[in-house]
Amino acid sequence: MHLAASGRVIIQLTSKLAEGQLLCDETGTKVAKVMELIGPIKRPFASAIPLTNNIEKFIGKSVFALDYSTANTQKFRRRKK
Repeated sequence: MHLAASGRVIIQLTSKLAEGQLLCDETGTKVAKVMELIGPIKRPFASAIPLTNNIEKFIGKSVFALDYSTANTQKFRRRKK
């Protein structure tokens, strides 16, 4: 992981990810959200938006993809009668 001049985080991928997927560190803290995939197919990179103010703390460390994305899950609400 490293920080680009635009403020986004550039991450080298080891497996395929989907756009909009959340990335977390080994403790489960949400670190970034993947916005686009860039680079060659054999060695892809992802451009992600940081979800924390202190992103410099995570630079150079490994991050992991969450199995689910909270943005894609529907929220159920009770209707008032």
